[in-house]
Amino acid sequence: MKENKLYLYSIVLVAVIGGLLFGYDTAVISGAEKGLQAFFVGAGDFVYTDGLHGITSSSALIGCIIGSAISGYLASNFGRKKSLILAGVLFFLSALGSYCPEFLFFEHGVPTYSLLIVFNLYRVLGGIGVGLASAVCPMYIAEIAPSNMRGTLVSWNQFAIIFGQLVVYFVNLVILGDHIAPVVEQMGENIYQIMNPEASAWCTEVGWRYMFVSEAVPAGLFALLVCFVPETPRYLAMNGQDEKALSVLSRINGVEKAKEILEDIKNTAVVKTEKLMAYGWVVIFVGIMLSVFQQFVGINAVLYFAPRIFASCGLENPMMVTVMMGVVNILFTLVAIFTVEKLGRKPLLIWGSIGMAVGALGFAFVNLVSLPPMTAAVCIMIYSACFMFSWGPICWVLISEIFPNTIRGAAVAIAVAFQWIANFIVSSTFFPMYNMELSQGDGFGHVFVYALYGVFCILAAFFVWKMVPETKGKTLEDMTRLWSRK
Repeated sequence: MKENKLYLYSIVLVAVIGGLLFGYDTAVISGAEKGLQAFFVGAGDFVYTDGLHGITSSSALIGCIIGSAISGYLASNFGRKKSLILAGVLFFLSALGSYCPEFLFFEHGVPTYSLLIVFNLYRVLGGIGVGLASAVCPMYIAEIAPSNMRGTLVSWNQFAIIFGQLVVYFVNLVILGDHIAPVVEQMGENIYQIMNPEASAWCTEVGWRYMFVSEAVPAGLFALLVCFVPETPRYLAMNGQDEKALSVLSRINGVEKAKEILEDIKNTAVVKTEKLMAYGWVVIFVGIMLSVFQQFVGINAVLYFAPRIFASCGLENPMMVTVMMGVVNILFTLVAIFTVEKLGRKPLLIWGSIGMAVGALGFAFVNLVSLPPMTAAVCIMIYSACFMFSWGPICWVLISEIFPNTIRGAAVAIAVAFQWIANFIVSSTFFPMYNMELSQGDGFGHVFVYALYGVFCILAAFFVWKMVPETKGKTLEDMTRLWSRK
């Protein structure tokens, strides 16, 4: 049996739909959050503050923390494939529940505190799916892919994440159409008012619902297609299913190469798992900090609130500029895909960090001296583009390949859980920080928050330079030997 690249690509294509859903679910809030805010501002039994809106806009991330934390247990005990099927089902249920949180228990269209809790629970449910997919999709691809293609194929998962974000930006734009997004302003302490209630009524009542339910289509497709892909050969081999593992490896690599790979897997996986600290604390620390820095550079504040940021800069069509940013993100993600195996992981991360620092600090400076709105938009796009060829895909590549086989499930789960904790911290604090003012209307928050992100970009570059090993061209089994020597 000869190697079958078409078979490999078809498997990876299905797996990266999980990445697309990851991007879709996390970015759908960018178009829906204004309508959602206006809907709950109309509640009569509680005050929907900026703080509550920040938490609601990022509540899915609580589920992401849970999903990533349990991903290691599920992936190790039930397999990578079954974990992905579960993620797809959760995406689907969350889309339907977010569309109609009133289902069975509440009067439709009447905002209450109880309804807010139920809505957030549905978003948390989808977040669990995102957390599972974020950990298991790159793990699945890394364990399927040949070592000389692993970085590229895992990078396609990040491409799918960014493509999912672009798709939902476009879907949100189409759903919004000629309708007007609500404008909510704080008129006093705990007093919020919709400034254009009649013009924005459609968005307030149903627009945000359509945006959430649109995810049900790709979610259902993903859950169905995953049923037809194989389990990873490394999981099969570590669970005593050598014949099945050899069959999958043979179809991907050819029979002779498959036998070599299977023997290498078995030599580095004498036992199914080892204690988490079997290779020391440094490998776990590096994995955790890769995850934390990927979020503390602040990218998801842009991805989740892009239309609001562009509107605050004074741009006339913030949704259209958001779509333009999505296209730029796609193009620069391709840079990583086509260079990661040539240039290596570390150079891309370091140069990306420096570019992000320039963009973030540039945005802070533009707001400080009040330059034209398009200048601020360009800075944000530079910042975002540099993330897309570096921390976006490369962090996931490293997390999927840096850990030894026998601790990968648990170590990836911990690293990704920290990533979502950091994401929640950044996303839930961005909205109140961005609106922070020292005096009436001074825009202090616009400067402060991106200056802070710029500092973290510089620290991220230093961390990669000093702590992160280069993994280009190494097999997953080589990583076991690398950390055994440290």
